[in-house]
Amino acid sequence: MASVSGDDKKESELKLKLKLYSHWRSSCSFRVLIALNLKGLEYEYKAVNLEKGEQFSPEFTKLNPIGYVPVLVDGDLVLSDSFAILLYLEEKYPHHHPLLPQDLHKKAINFQAANIVSSSIQPFQNIATLKCIDEKISSDPDVKLAWPQHYIKKGFVALERLLKDYAGRFATGDEIYLADLFLAAQIHAAIKWFNVDMTQFPLLSRLNEAYNEIPAFQDAMPEKQPDTPLASAS
Repeated sequence: MASVSGDDKKESELKLKLKLYSHWRSSCSFRVLIALNLKGLEYEYKAVNLEKGEQFSPEFTKLNPIGYVPVLVDGDLVLSDSFAILLYLEEKYPHHHPLLPQDLHKKAINFQAANIVSSSIQPFQNIATLKCIDEKISSDPDVKLAWPQHYIKKGFVALERLLKDYAGRFATGDEIYLADLFLAAQIHAAIKWFNVDMTQFPLLSRLNEAYNEIPAFQDAMPEKQPDTPLASAS
């Protein structure tokens, strides 16, 4: 068998490095960034400027025809949708900080909480939805803000009820699992972008305080990403 030189090995490892196509303000990307950090996986951050419409470019739509971030590239695999990416990372790297508990009941609650965020909250606050409201319903800032606030609050009420009998330091106990990734990103968006009064949601507020103390969560914050316009302002 032919030997592999150090340079060839380094080049091969570089080619196999994970790539994450992302946008600094995407809460869906935020979830994946937390997972990558928790699992200690190296990745290359590939910025996609959603404000400039780069998600609709021929180059990007080859990766994801629907034009959403995040997209994960792992060798020959191109995978979009944060839920799918997180489950893929869990399957491939199960021993790098597991994202799902072994207990079936707790696992089901994690899926349920994550799904409330991903299907019943986030779609009503994304850029495409808010742009559609602006163009077809009203350009009044108060109207545009009321729309996401309504769905965020509705989802948060459900999450408070769902998690009250399961939460410990984190959403379903004292370990960080899948639900926490979805909650952290969504709570951050609710506070920073949509002015949601979190005093109505004491359990979620307490969880948010815990998330803000964890380096893997801190490093995934929008203001920490290389394409954030907030970097020059801070």
